[in-house]
Parts: sequence; C-alpha cells; structure tokens
Amino acid sequence: MIDKMNSIYHRHSKVESMNLKTLECFLTLAQTASFTRTAERMHLTQPTISKMMQKLETEVGQPLLVRGRQGLGLTEAGQRMQQRAERMVIQWQHLQREMQALDRLEQGTLRLGLCPMVSPLAAPLLRRYLGEHPGVELALTEDGGYGCEKALLNDRLEISFTALPTTHQGEFEQQALVRYPLTVCLPPDHPLAAKSALGWADLTGEPVILYNEDFALAQWLTRLSQRQGVELEVVLRSGQWDFIGAMVGSGLGLAILPQPICDRLPTGQVVQRPLAPALDWAIGLIWRRDTPLSPAAQAFLTLAQSMMGAAARPA
Repeated sequence: MIDKMNSIYHRHSKVESMNLKTLECFLTLAQTASFTRTAERMHLTQPTISKMMQKLETEVGQPLLVRGRQGLGLTEAGQRMQQRAERMVIQWQHLQREMQALDRLEQGTLRLGLCPMVSPLAAPLLRRYLGEHPGVELALTEDGGYGCEKALLNDRLEISFTALPTTHQGEFEQQALVRYPLTVCLPPDHPLAAKSALGWADLTGEPVILYNEDFALAQWLTRLSQRQGVELEVVLRSGQWDFIGAMVGSGLGLAILPQPICDRLPTGQVVQRPLAPALDWAIGLIWRRDTPLSPAAQAFLTLAQSMMGAAARPA
C-alpha cells in the first residue's frame, strides 16, 4: 500500500514539473484528435509532437493516447491528465497576466518608508506618482531615518526616504534628491540671536532639543558635534518637528533643523542662524543593494530622480 502511494506521489510530482509547452501540445492533441492539426497549431513538426507525447507518457508512467476505430482518443490516465493540465495552463496564463499587470503598473504595492521631516517635501512627488499609477497601492511606514534603515534590512520596506549619509554604510544604494542648509533655531530673545552665525562651540552648555534617536539626522548631528569636541546637552527628544519648534519658542532650548522645516514654524516664534561652517541636510531614497526593485518601486525612483534628484550611487 505504501509503495503504491509513493508511486502515485512521484507521478503527481512529475506532472507538476512538466514542461508547459508539452502540456499545451497534449491539450491541443486531445482537442483536435489529430497530430497533423496539432502540429499546425503549435507550429511544430508531427515527429516532434510524437516524441513529446512519448516522453510525456514515459514521465507519468501511463499511456495517455489510444488509437481506435474512431480515431485518436484518451485513456483514463489521459483524461485525468487533461483535467490537471487544463488547470495548470490556466493558472500559468493567469500568472502571466498578473506579471504583465505588475510590469505595466496596473497593480502592485509600493512599500515606502517616510520620515516625518520629509513628509511635507515628499507630498508633491507622492501626489504625482499616485496620480500616474492609480492601480498601485501605497503601503506607507512612517519612522525616523534609522528606523527606516532597519525596516529595509528586515525586508519590511522596499524603498525609503532618509537623511544622508546612511548609518548602515555599504548596505544600500541611494538616490540623492535635495539638499538644504541646517540652521540653529532659537528664541528671538536668546543671547545667541545677536550673532549672525553660530559654530559648534557656541552650543557648548546650551540646552538642545533633538529628534528621536531613531532619526538618522539626530545620530548624524551627535557624531558631528562629538568630532568637534562638543557634547550636546539634550533636554528633550521628539519625532515631531512642529512640537520641537513650539518648545524652542517656549524657551526650553535650541534646535538644529533643516531650513525648510524652520521656515514652516510660526513667524516670530523662533529665529534662525546659520551654522558656521555651513552644514547641509541631504535627503534621498535608499534601497537594499542586493535586492532588485519591483516595477512599482523602480517607477517611483525614476520619478523622484526626474523631479528632484541626480544619478544614483552606492551608499
């Protein structure tokens, strides 16, 4: 009994692994009951069709075709093969259509990471992309740049916005999009507001409000200040730029923010002073170096490059 079950299993396994062209020839032969008409439809020679059927019968271990007085017919095994082969060919055709739809961006999913700071700047790009590809679903994950990097490494995202350079050097390809100067935001009545520009030494001992530690920009600023021999006195962390601005306006501390973020804060709440030497905030898109992008992600990258960026390079 066990040997019989193993035999059936192996036969079914062979059926699943058969060449699709062979199955299509078999189905055409079952429909036409003629090697001549099958050869014409499949654009093959009759000897080729005959050899394909002989090989198919050898693989399944059963005769599939029978020649009778009424012409070519199917054995019981052939009838079962016909039922199974029809389902397999239909499933393959459905799969082909799905792959074509993905390639044409008629459907698909864009798994995108987005940092809160980048959200206002990315809105025009997202609006145009979704307008051009309404069949693509946007699966958006909002997190800090460092958190998005980890999500990419864990395959929870396919492509993500982040501040550059990345923390995980060597793991990503990157597409630089735009650069903005970083400025020090401080209350209008702060003593440092009298200076035209501020250096790292000016921040020594000053209370600083910084982004959360999972933000790439926060980690980068910490590293830069330490290289200058300055340890930032962080009194508060937040993931919301408007809250950081409000706390600066209240007098709690200073903040280092990209200029377009500072420009969005209410007039009169804070003043901006450039860093000296000047320091830029670069944002871009990153994706796994060893993983090809899906058509949906590739289209997003191409659109981002045409609207905002330059040539991609390794991170």
